[in-house]
Amino acid sequence: MKIIIEGAGEVGSHLAKMLSHEANDIVVIDTDPARIAKLSATTDVVSIQGDPTSIAVLRKAGAETADLLVAVNPNVPQAVNIISAMLAKKIGTKRVTARVNDLAYMNPENKLMFKDMGVDLLFYPEKIACDEIIDLLKHTASTDSMDFARGKLQLVVFKVEEDSPILDMKVAEFTAAVAADSAETQFRIIAIARRDETVIPKFDTKFKYMDHLYIMSKREGIANLMRFLGKNNVDVSSVMILGGGQIGAMVAGQLARQIDDIKLIEIDRNRAQYLAENLPSNVNVVCGDGRNSDFLVEEAIKEYDAFVAVTGNDEANILACVVARKFGLERTIAEVESIEYLRLAEEMGVDAVINKKLITAGRIFKFTLSDKVRFVKYMSGTDAEVLEYTAAPDSKVTRGTLKEIDFPRNAIIGGVIRGGESFIAVGNTRIEPYDRVAVFALPEAVKDVDKFFK
Repeated sequence: MKIIIEGAGEVGSHLAKMLSHEANDIVVIDTDPARIAKLSATTDVVSIQGDPTSIAVLRKAGAETADLLVAVNPNVPQAVNIISAMLAKKIGTKRVTARVNDLAYMNPENKLMFKDMGVDLLFYPEKIACDEIIDLLKHTASTDSMDFARGKLQLVVFKVEEDSPILDMKVAEFTAAVAADSAETQFRIIAIARRDETVIPKFDTKFKYMDHLYIMSKREGIANLMRFLGKNNVDVSSVMILGGGQIGAMVAGQLARQIDDIKLIEIDRNRAQYLAENLPSNVNVVCGDGRNSDFLVEEAIKEYDAFVAVTGNDEANILACVVARKFGLERTIAEVESIEYLRLAEEMGVDAVINKKLITAGRIFKFTLSDKVRFVKYMSGTDAEVLEYTAAPDSKVTRGTLKEIDFPRNAIIGGVIRGGESFIAVGNTRIEPYDRVAVFALPEAVKDVDKFFK
């Protein structure tokens, strides 16, 4: 595919690196020569310095024949992204998507209006990150999760702790224990993230300390799964939030509709004053330095169920969560934007990590695949993707059982939704036309997986 990325900031640069690995033809436009130089030094892309709303620049980038344009210019009015996307569509680009920072634009009726104007997708990375945090506060035993068909199937991620009952257990032993407990397969381990490696497990694979287990489960299997793993959900009724930027403010506002006890800490006095005046009354805004553990004690951190750090500074977020854990909080969530820090945060004991670049990348990556993919998500702690497909009639995936169709290596089908029913996929499972299928795939397998569902 020929893809134009407008904006070489954090999100745009990450997208360029990721999509260039998929043998795509990538062109990046940015007004800042320093950002262009930095990206060009590390990624095989064509770079153009220029105004993204210039028709001449868009034509130079090849908008007339491009398959996809992603307008994700950082630190510019959102109108710049919207206008450049609309112009590219008029010039000839097949599909366009634009980054916005106005929550009102994300309303269904407004998104439909933009679609009528030619913009195929609007995305708001900070809002996507906020939604992930809210979801993680509901699934407090896992480090990440994803629902299919409104939760009929769930992909959950659990960390193997020092006291885990499955530590040093083999996958075969785990499977035998599950089979002995239930006649029906209710959940299945589909991948293991081990340090910097993602492993598709075999029967003799052993669970090790600090492994992150990616498990596909039926909704009714979650309780048994938690029991097997020795995990318990924490009922979150009070939350302390560190950082009053866009994400922190949205999380506080959304949580205020669900729980009564929310405290938001913001270091900038003017910003704190603004938040105090504009957030719901049950959000207690405090001006102070949340990096100071004495200050956190004064603000009664020990009385809260969960701690969310979204300051925009990775180090501050990680360390604040570590401090919160030491004070006894059972749920900590950190926003970490540096890919290199993701594993560090997990190793230091942060329960869950949010990275808006990865989350946003999944939404956009969907546009590079066939129309049979319904959803794409990157899971924290791994470079793999989770995809939901609809099986087309007579597609390769429907031509035999899973063990017969030679499904791509480094990919695994975890579960299937058929009408109102859902089930875990095993070797004898046969995919039928129009089934919704949950797939876990390493990057090198995604394009091959896509071909199975066309």
